[in-house]
Amino acid sequence: MKRRTFLTIPLVASALLTDAQQSTHDRSKKGFKVEKGKGRNVEQMKVLGSTFDCKVSGKDTNGQLCIFDTIREGQTSPPLHLHHKQDEWFYVIKGEFKVQVGDEVLILKEGDSAFAPRKVPHTFAKTSEGVGQMMIMFQPAGKMEDFFIERVNLESEKDPAKKEAALKTLWDRHGMEVVNEPKKI
Repeated sequence: MKRRTFLTIPLVASALLTDAQQSTHDRSKKGFKVEKGKGRNVEQMKVLGSTFDCKVSGKDTNGQLCIFDTIREGQTSPPLHLHHKQDEWFYVIKGEFKVQVGDEVLILKEGDSAFAPRKVPHTFAKTSEGVGQMMIMFQPAGKMEDFFIERVNLESEKDPAKKEAALKTLWDRHGMEVVNEPKKI
């Protein structure tokens, strides 16, 4: 990992955590380590050909912040969607991604980041060959960990109609709204 990447991620996370600490009282006062390829409080999750490791859990921050490390092999993308109560931040560690925020399409390369404010439709896709890696941060954490855990369980659903209905309910229950079907951005 490049020094710039190594230094940038902790600085941004630290700023958000400092703000979260000022607004909560019963948070743990212990630090923790999450090893490469491991998740915090949740086993590594695979969704749509991507691996998700929770590095900072909403349980660690009283729901103020959640950070996922994602390894992406395919060029699949989530549908254009919005979060009603959460901001989302993307930071590219490896590869190249297109991120759509509102009507704007941003090209992100290693070390670049993008911010998607709550209530603004957004999506992303890896556009480079090979493996890509991106950190994704949600503030506040909301129910994102639960969303991904439940989403993993839907991977085994074989009936397309049942899967589609379950996905719609899943997005709604976790404070998100699908604006459009997945498409190449």
